[in-house]
This record gives sequence, structure tokens and C-alpha cells, in this order.
Amino acid sequence: MIAAEAMQSVQFVTVKGRRFAVLDAEDWEALVEWMEDLEDTQIARTAFADLNAAGGDRRRAGWLAWDEVEKELA
Repeated sequence: MIAAEAMQSVQFVTVKGRRFAVLDAEDWEALVEWMEDLEDTQIARTAFADLNAAGGDRRRAGWLAWDEVEKELA
């Protein structure tokens, strides 16, 4: 299910004067996944913009070499 469909499936209830949105758990999970994908896309766009601004030089763009990352993870 895409985010727009999940948003259309929301139901509203009022309890003690407060309005709440109610979603099916699967719809909620789809929304969370969609938001995570948006965040990942923005991170990638920023990283590639930095790389482009650095003339394709990964070090100047602040990217780490895989060997450096691998050592930190070990």
C-alpha cells in the first residue's frame, strides 16, 4: 500500500474532546516505511550533491573509504 492509500484509510474518533486518527497497523507500517524511504532518498541526494560539488573526488566530498569503515565496524 502506498502512503496516499494509507492516508485515505485513516478514520477519526473523538474521545474526551480530543480528536484522534486511527489507522490499521499495516497502513501505519506502510507510512513509516514510506517516510524512511523519503529520508534515505534525501540523504542520497545530499551525498551525491556533495560529491558533484567536490568534482567527483570522494575524499573531498567527505566520503570514507570502505577499508576505513570496515575497520570501525570490526
